[in-house]
Amino acid sequence: MIELEGVPELIDPVMVAAFEGWNDAGDAASTAVAHLEREFKGEVFAALDAEDYYDFQVNRPTVFMEDGVRKITWPTTRLSVVRVGGAKPRDLVLVRGIEPSMRWRSFCNELLGFAHELGVELVVVLGALLGDTPHTRPVPVSGVTSDTDLAQRMDLEETKYEGPTGIVGVLQEACTHAGVPAVSLWAAVPHYVSQPPNPKATLALLSRLEDLLDLRIPQGELPEDARAWQVGVDQLAAEDSEVAEYVQTLEEARDTAELPEASGEAIAREFERYLRRRDTPGGKARPSKPDASGGSADDDGDEGGGSED
Repeated sequence: MIELEGVPELIDPVMVAAFEGWNDAGDAASTAVAHLEREFKGEVFAALDAEDYYDFQVNRPTVFMEDGVRKITWPTTRLSVVRVGGAKPRDLVLVRGIEPSMRWRSFCNELLGFAHELGVELVVVLGALLGDTPHTRPVPVSGVTSDTDLAQRMDLEETKYEGPTGIVGVLQEACTHAGVPAVSLWAAVPHYVSQPPNPKATLALLSRLEDLLDLRIPQGELPEDARAWQVGVDQLAAEDSEVAEYVQTLEEARDTAELPEASGEAIAREFERYLRRRDTPGGKARPSKPDASGGSADDDGDEGGGSED
């Protein structure tokens, strides 16, 4: 049994996880969890044994100097706890690491052991994939689950994906078999600008997480970083006529696909989300997120485009 010392009794805890590597295009998902850890001042309380799960020839340790002493940081997965305040405070158990090289089932069982010991009520795994999406439009974020009841209750897609999967898909399936409700949120990153970072996709994931958990997450410098990122990509695309033409083709395809969303039901959902975010004193509405935030949480990508579980 996992024994945790120094971890206080948690309030309605939710585990939020992200892993660098195959499931993390543009580092969007791992950066989102790092943002939560930084903004809410998370404290690491546990780390998985690197020897058990990582091939150090694939994920090499790094050497650094501290007070004149050489030290080594080993690749691993760390867990921290943050408390999100507000009218309904709750705790997040943050899991951030690298996709393991081996023993995936044991890896997932160990994380589920922590979840059980901490009383976690829901596991949310963040991921990012490369897709045919233009950088000029809101980032599509899909929310998927293997649980039919959860899909209906939280307005999620029930996963139908078949094919190769990463640790995100394996962990979600392990949660399902263990009876732990689990959701995956996937952001689509333009494949023609896949190098990290992608703050626009990170913002989109955090925005969807806000809606899913009814939280308020400080955005910090992410909106400014996202605007700068888009300006930079705009400039690069403008310098290459073929890229500019390709982006225009993606824009037209995206806009055409979204025409059915201009419905009364979609507008009503947007207005409900706006009302939920009226959280500042004096009745003033919270400033709306700029385009760089990734747009509405209903701007879901198609799981068939690559999201797994």
